[in-house]
Amino acid sequence: MHRMSGDKTRYACALVRVYVPCLRKMRLAAGLIACAGAGFAACPGDNQLEMNECAHAAHLHADAELNALWPAVKSRADSIGTGPLLLDAQRKWIAFRDATCTAEAARYQGGSIQPLIRSSCLALQTERRVQDLRNMLRY
Repeated sequence: MHRMSGDKTRYACALVRVYVPCLRKMRLAAGLIACAGAGFAACPGDNQLEMNECAHAAHLHADAELNALWPAVKSRADSIGTGPLLLDAQRKWIAFRDATCTAEAARYQGGSIQPLIRSSCLALQTERRVQDLRNMLRY
């Protein structure tokens, strides 16, 4: 496990929230992720490429979760006359997510960790949006 600080600590802890459910669903026992206290985290893998692939898989999982939830949320919004507004908001959210994660990863331009940072950001932002959409279904 690696000791991290600052932005990396924030991402490490976010990775734990994203990866653990994903890995449980994929039944990868070796894919344990831990975040203890001051920012310790590990992603399954022995090298940067494997960690990058893990982060990408977490993003794909979050994206699949969002896509599975979208029809119910959109249908609900359509039924109360707010479907077009929701669709516009979703399109703007996608642009926001992509721009945010591009900016987050830009400082690592050219580094082998850049894909990990970008994919982790995409996964985190998408998980947050999934939660927002779930909340919309409750009301």
